[in-house]
Amino acid sequence: MATRTARGILLAALVCYLGITFLNILSLSLDAYDLTRAAICLTLVFLLQLVHSAPGISTARMRTKMLTLAAQGVLSYLPLIWFGVFWGAMAGFFAGSLLLVLPTAAGWTLYGLTALSMIIPGILHDRGVVDTVYLAQTTALTGLVVYGLSRLTSLVDQLHRARADLARLAVSNEQLRFSRDLHDLLGYSLSAVSLKNELIRRLIPTNPHRACEEVDEVLIISRQALADVRRVASGYRDMSLSSELISAESVLAAADVSVTVDTQDAIERLGLVTSTVLATVLREGVTNLLRHSKASRCWISARIEGDVVRLTIVNDGLVLGSHLRSPHSGSGLGNLERRLEGIGGRLIAQHLPDASDTDLFRLTAETPVREHDPTTRTTQA
Repeated sequence: MATRTARGILLAALVCYLGITFLNILSLSLDAYDLTRAAICLTLVFLLQLVHSAPGISTARMRTKMLTLAAQGVLSYLPLIWFGVFWGAMAGFFAGSLLLVLPTAAGWTLYGLTALSMIIPGILHDRGVVDTVYLAQTTALTGLVVYGLSRLTSLVDQLHRARADLARLAVSNEQLRFSRDLHDLLGYSLSAVSLKNELIRRLIPTNPHRACEEVDEVLIISRQALADVRRVASGYRDMSLSSELISAESVLAAADVSVTVDTQDAIERLGLVTSTVLATVLREGVTNLLRHSKASRCWISARIEGDVVRLTIVNDGLVLGSHLRSPHSGSGLGNLERRLEGIGGRLIAQHLPDASDTDLFRLTAETPVREHDPTTRTTQA
C-alpha cells in the first residue's frame, strides 16, 4: 500500500505539471496542428520522465540512460522555439532527470545550469526581470519536486523489499532454530529411549524387577522429550547441566559404556544461559557417542577454572588406522559452535593418542562463567 501510494503521488504531480503546461499552451490560441504537436511532445516527455523516475533506473546501462536523457533534453528545449516560455515548466522535468540519472556532482552541476538556462527564453521574449527570474526559479523548483518524489518512491520501494527480506530471513532463522533444537534435544532423547528399550528386552527374562525400573526411566525420558518438543515449538527452553550429567550417566550405563563423571558443586550455580548451552553440548556429545562410535569407556568432566567453565567429554570410540571420516562430524557440532560463540565460548574437538590400539576423542566446551548479556538468553533458547 505504501509503495502504491508513493507512486500515485508521483504520477499525480507529473500529470499536474503536464496539465499546467498544456493549459498555458492553450492560452496561445494555436491551431489544431500546433496543439497536436504540443500534445505529442508532452506525452513523450511524460513517458521519458516515468522511465527516469522508475526505481530501477540506477541499474540500467549507461548507454540507455544517456539516450533517454538526450531525448528528454531535446523535447524540453526544442519546443521552446515553438511555444516560448509557456513550455518552460518542461525544463524542470529535465532538471529532475539529470539529478536522478547522472552521478551526484555532474547531476547537480547540470541541474543548476538548466535552471539558469531558462533566463535566455525570458530575455529573448522580453518577459521582464520578474518573469525571467520566476521562470528560472520555477524550473529549479519543478526539478527538485520531481527528484524528491522520485527518490521517495524509490526509497519506499526499497524499504518494502527490505522488510520482505527481513521477514523471509526471520522465517529462515526460525526454521534453522527449530531444526537445530530438534537435532540437539530429540536426538538424545530418542537415542536414550532406544537404548533403554534394548536393555529392557534383555532384562525381562533374567531380571524383571530391574526391567520395570528401566521402564520407569523410559517413561521419564519420553515425558522429557515431549516437554522438549513443546519448548522448541514455543521458542524457549531452559536446561540444567547438573540434571543432564545424571541423565547422561544413566544412558551411557544402559549402553554398556563405562562412564566416569567428575563435577564440582559450583556447577549447580551456573547462570541459566551458560547451563543450558553446556547441557546442550553434553546431550550432543553423548548422542554422537551412542550413534556413531563403539566406545566402551567415557569420561565426563565439568569444572570451573578461574573465570572459565569447561565441559570435557572423552571416549575411546575411534579405531586406529580407520580412514573413515570422524564419526563425530556432522551438523550437530556446527550447531554447538554457534551456540557457544553466542555466549563468548568455543568448542574444541580433538583426536588423542592412547596407549592401546584405539584413539581417544575429546570434545571440550569452554565458556565464561559470567554471562555476557542477559538478552542472549532469548537467542540461545
